[in-house]
Amino acid sequence: MRLTEKPERLRSLLRLVIPGVVLLYASPAHAADVTLGIIGPHEYDLPVDFKPFNVLVQYGDGNAAGSTYNSLGQRQARGGSHTWAGMTKYVHFRSFEAIPHVGFAFELIQSESYSLANGTDYGGLGPTIVGPAAWFKPNAHSTFGIQTFMQTPEGTRDATSPHYWSNISSFIFDYEWEHFSFDGDAGTVVGSTKHVKGAHSYSPGVVFYSNLRFSWKATQKLEPFVAFDWQNVTGTYDNSAKRYLDDSNSRETTLGLGLMYNISKHFSVTGRYSHSLEARNTPETNAYYVKFVYLW
Repeated sequence: MRLTEKPERLRSLLRLVIPGVVLLYASPAHAADVTLGIIGPHEYDLPVDFKPFNVLVQYGDGNAAGSTYNSLGQRQARGGSHTWAGMTKYVHFRSFEAIPHVGFAFELIQSESYSLANGTDYGGLGPTIVGPAAWFKPNAHSTFGIQTFMQTPEGTRDATSPHYWSNISSFIFDYEWEHFSFDGDAGTVVGSTKHVKGAHSYSPGVVFYSNLRFSWKATQKLEPFVAFDWQNVTGTYDNSAKRYLDDSNSRETTLGLGLMYNISKHFSVTGRYSHSLEARNTPETNAYYVKFVYLW
């Protein structure tokens, strides 16, 4: 069904945004949010057979990590930081008559970040992220697809630059009931070798992640939801010393509650709070998330 045949479809399209990714670091000294932890409900409730349209999204999140988890999974009241991150994203959606019943999207994302820790503060633009997504609908109530993104190695300053290329790929899914919705993703992040002049070279750990969202369609405008996020990162390998860095592997599971508010057929706001359930070798998640979506 084409958008011009059913204008009320625009309301649901406010929820259709292939999510961006967080800036990833190889070093456990940096706070790291769960990959794609910024997604909201209906993130993958995507259409097929539509005319091209555009979406502009602004993501924001802040994490007041007063504690960290050690290698034994013990929570310790030290080594935390306050971090703020944002992503400005443009997405172009389209389908092709030659490839019926399949939807496509292309994203251009600019990340921003600011950190306050150990008496120092710094911020700036992070890497740029680009990539496509494609999906189909096994039936009228479900969506299944794949997305893949490349993240550039440099930001505007050293502290916001990972210094290596990375690929973020995942399977995406969504299922809609009359009063409930369930969607999510599962994927990996793989990085190239990190080279810094005058220093050792490193192979970043492989990231495995999953994000699940279950929502209740309370009204046409309000939709509360539960968020579950999980991430596991393998150890960083020092190619020069030929060994893994101590405590460079990490793991985290978080649980959160949020609310989506569809202000109009062209604009929506989603907010959420999440906290760590368990973790290892990472600052705790004590974070809030906000997402603004504008469709035209």
